[in-house]
Amino acid sequence: MRLSPVFLTVVIASLAYATPPEMAFSRLLPAAPALAAAMWPVLPTVLLGTVCLILMIGLGFVFPDLGTWWTAAGIVAVTVAAAYGSHVRLKRERTLFQVRLVADAAQQVVLSPMPRRVGNVEIESLYLAAAAEARIGGDFYEVVDTPYGVRLLIGDVRGKGLPAVGAAAAIVNAFREAAYSEADLVDVARRLDASSTRYNASFPPEGPMERFATALLAEIPHEGRRIHILNCGHPPPLLLNRINVRVLESANPSPLLSLAELIGDHYNVDTFDFAPGDLLLLYTDGIAETRAHDGEFFPLTAWMRRQPPTPPRELLTALHRDLLRYSRGRLDDDIAALAVRLRAH
Repeated sequence: MRLSPVFLTVVIASLAYATPPEMAFSRLLPAAPALAAAMWPVLPTVLLGTVCLILMIGLGFVFPDLGTWWTAAGIVAVTVAAAYGSHVRLKRERTLFQVRLVADAAQQVVLSPMPRRVGNVEIESLYLAAAAEARIGGDFYEVVDTPYGVRLLIGDVRGKGLPAVGAAAAIVNAFREAAYSEADLVDVARRLDASSTRYNASFPPEGPMERFATALLAEIPHEGRRIHILNCGHPPPLLLNRINVRVLESANPSPLLSLAELIGDHYNVDTFDFAPGDLLLLYTDGIAETRAHDGEFFPLTAWMRRQPPTPPRELLTALHRDLLRYSRGRLDDDIAALAVRLRAH
């Protein structure tokens, strides 16, 4: 691909020399520097345009009635425009590179590297941005080892762009502090709600809609055998054991983050059995709402039921592959997931 402008020049020049002048293949020579502008720096683009100009002048000596000077003027004009276009493209690429560096730094703040094992708990993470050029969106997750057990957080901020990233960062940072200092998951959730509310007050959303976030808090005590879940309007996790798949629905869902003042801060913690070998999948709604070309949603529970007992990493690899296959590579929303397995001591 990088050498295609050279190949194009050689082909056009060969046809121009080998065919009668009436066919006028030489008039295609300005296409070579135009193509070079899309992939080459300025100087090589100008050099290729100069080569095309020399070839055209040479053709003028071989075929005097070719109209050399009109085509030569076209080559000069196209080369100048191509050089400018190459300059603009390179400038934008440098800007995009800097933006991606900032996005990578933001990703390290919101989605820090995940420990693959904490005590007897195995953990793997998955994050996919809906836009191919994006690095991060409003989905977030975090895992911390605390005196009260391994605590996990996953959530999704309503909205897109930098405001959603900022709101996610505020929630994640509050969780990292509260998970260590608060003994009760309810108090952790209240800290997250307060942080989210303060951020939204400082950076109010555009438009009439409120900015809020769904979140799910999970706590696996160090002795294992059970898991505590506090669900703030988030999709319920799936638990795969040797027999079947269980949807861990909350008996009384807790309020979404930033909405506790409006609908009341009545939080509820549910406890479920979590035996060694069980596989827990926490996910954002981008997974369940992934659509096929006919509009059907991805059948996550049925998909989970078909999975064999497998390590968390292999489960998320299979999920990633099947989501892209199901949607034909077109994701409409950001996707985040955590796979957790309890190992025997």
